[in-house]
Amino acid sequence: MSDGKDMEQPLVFGLDIGTRNVVGTVGYRTEDQFIVTAQYIMQHDTRAMLDGQIHDIGRVSGTIRKVKEQLEKQIGKTLTEVCIAAAGRVLKTVTTSISYDYPEESVVTGEDIHTLDLLGIEKAQKILQEMNDTNYKFYCVGYSVVKYFLNDEPFSNIESHKADRIGEDIIVTFLPEDVVDGLYAAVNQAGLEVANLTLEPIAAINVAIPESYRLLNIALVDIGAGTSDISITKDGSIIAYGMIPLAGDELTELIVQNYLVDFKTAEYIKLQSTTEEEITYKDIMLIEHKIPAKEVWELTAPVVDEMTTAVAAKIKELNGDQTVSAAFIVGGGGKIHGYTKMLAEKLDLPDVRVALRGEEVLQEVVFEQQDIKKDPLLVTPIGICLNYYEQRNGFIMVRFNGERLKLYDNDGLTIVDAALQAGFPNEDLFPKRGPELTFFVNGAKRIIRGEQGESAAVYMNDRPTNLNAALEPNCEIIIEPSTAGKPATCTLDQLEEYTTDSVAFVVNGNIIRCPKFLEVNGKLEFPSYQIQEGDQVETRSFYTVGQLAEFMDVEVNVEHVILVNNRRATLDSLIYENFTIEWTVRSYGKPSFQPVEQEEVQTPTVGEYKEEEIPDIVDTEMSAEADGAEVQNPEVHNAVTAEDTDDAGNAGAKEKDSAVTDDAATVEESKTITDSTAGVNGSVAGENAAGMDETDVTDVTDVTEENADGMAEAVKKVTAEENSSPAAEEDGSMVLVYINGQPVKLTGKPQYIFVDIFDFYEFDLTASNGRAIITNLNGENASYSAVLKTGDTIELRWKEN
Repeated sequence: MSDGKDMEQPLVFGLDIGTRNVVGTVGYRTEDQFIVTAQYIMQHDTRAMLDGQIHDIGRVSGTIRKVKEQLEKQIGKTLTEVCIAAAGRVLKTVTTSISYDYPEESVVTGEDIHTLDLLGIEKAQKILQEMNDTNYKFYCVGYSVVKYFLNDEPFSNIESHKADRIGEDIIVTFLPEDVVDGLYAAVNQAGLEVANLTLEPIAAINVAIPESYRLLNIALVDIGAGTSDISITKDGSIIAYGMIPLAGDELTELIVQNYLVDFKTAEYIKLQSTTEEEITYKDIMLIEHKIPAKEVWELTAPVVDEMTTAVAAKIKELNGDQTVSAAFIVGGGGKIHGYTKMLAEKLDLPDVRVALRGEEVLQEVVFEQQDIKKDPLLVTPIGICLNYYEQRNGFIMVRFNGERLKLYDNDGLTIVDAALQAGFPNEDLFPKRGPELTFFVNGAKRIIRGEQGESAAVYMNDRPTNLNAALEPNCEIIIEPSTAGKPATCTLDQLEEYTTDSVAFVVNGNIIRCPKFLEVNGKLEFPSYQIQEGDQVETRSFYTVGQLAEFMDVEVNVEHVILVNNRRATLDSLIYENFTIEWTVRSYGKPSFQPVEQEEVQTPTVGEYKEEEIPDIVDTEMSAEADGAEVQNPEVHNAVTAEDTDDAGNAGAKEKDSAVTDDAATVEESKTITDSTAGVNGSVAGENAAGMDETDVTDVTDVTEENADGMAEAVKKVTAEENSSPAAEEDGSMVLVYINGQPVKLTGKPQYIFVDIFDFYEFDLTASNGRAIITNLNGENASYSAVLKTGDTIELRWKEN
């Protein structure tokens, strides 16, 4: 296509790549004529094409290049784009109907009509895919609208009309993709790009049968060298296309065999027989012969009869098993003697109803070259040029991942549009995340998203680009699917609960903050544990003395006494929030642990006690048997193991531990030190023992099974100690409360807090089974340190899941 900068009109280059000839035409269209500015015809040197299909791409490309160069000399311009047509060698046609509903009544535009055409083509492609029983992959090479509909009424032209609904009946033609690929390859090797592709019978009918003739039932037969292409008109539209693989080469091959000549000489004899009475030629033995044209006619008559019989049968098939009103013949093969007469006989038509169309149909074509004769051979190439004006604004052609696509051109097409039309999966266009990870933390669902994958790799004409790049006509697009990212992963130490939640202990006067331990599916795991799908993660708000030492990276000297809240303990003893720990650390040089937070706390040190004065810590995890020692605190031991808490408390208050001094002051001091409040974490903050202000117990109602176990231990410690103390025995005050509607008397202490009810009311703290505990005081959530008074109503139960 020329740029036409110094021309009145841009030039259109049409190329008819036939089995025998390559015909090039350059021209432009005016309002009522087509002006041919350059014309050139060249035969193939060899039989590089058979039956309309390219067999030798290199040789055909060479012929195309020579035709292009000759035309460029005539016009003085470089040609870069070309319009071509494909022969219907394995032609498939699909007739279908399509409609489109506007959201509201609208004026029909040219773009609306083009969109309707595209919808029709897409529907026809789907129909063909379903009915295709061959190994061929078909490509749309052209279409014709049979009839338009405006609000379901037939119209010849619907543009500019108002409508709620538009529709059309459309014939879409398809050829095997290898036929199309061969044409594209030959053209590209000749230095040209395809501007438009159509079907040869579509191109021919645009010239041979004007729209004013299409009301008639007419057959157009384009006889080339390899194929005879057929189209049928009726009621103002093209109603069918067809093809038979019999044409001029059948005659030429017969002449080759009969006269012992090469194919080129046989072609010469065939052509001369249509215009001359006598033909002179040399055979392959270089013997010169002179034969009359009638001899050639008689030789080819059986083949002509075979060809016309096949054509007539195809015409009737396409026309609903009946003959047509007339038949027009175009193409070089139709000039053979006797062809029109025989076809008329087969169609049951008068001889005058079947005729060659050359000059008759080229009345509106003007040749600037005066020596060019208006010949049937020129009908198809001129029709190819005219077809460019019919469809050039509607579609562009590209190749997507090896597949040829024809897309409606709205001046905004991108690579995404091509991908969608090609049926490329949407999920392969955009990056995909890896599988997500779902688990639960303290009963709450937690989702970690997978990593983002790589976007699709997009190339246009071997250049990297992106999905939003504008499409270039005839470009080659390659898209490599996007990839999925890595699956989501998470370790315990990446959880917010691990990094932000902590539990504090007072160790040898320093406050040490430790991250809370995390349990997975009821089992304590290391911080590096990889969380798995569906894991149940729970925070644990207590340590053992040994775990604390391990966290601090110190070695406790177990040969010395370990004190927890001023009671004897072991490395296995449980410790909760704000517990005080006194131990002696083995020294092997400079300790590696540095306290997170240091604060001087006035707490009695181990050295301030005589060993026989130190009470044992009450801990179900640590027994006297585990320590390998005798029970040294009968009051506490009896309080924990007695079935009746009150009786156990009284019994404990009356007994004396032989290991503890009888000094009343010492007993009172011990009681003061250990009198503390146990919270949901099992914390005991002894005001006098720790030398700190009283710490309120955290108000928490949701307790996990593990923490409930720890809480039970804390409750036993506190209640057992209080009930076994002399103060509890001496004070006879009583508080009456109602627990779950049942009156309960609290006796033996001057004041009671919420946690005390577990000493008077039977409630199994180990029966959580993963449930939270409900603790309400007078209808409100209660902390375990809340002070109780007579008349209080208490609700105590496990929360149902």
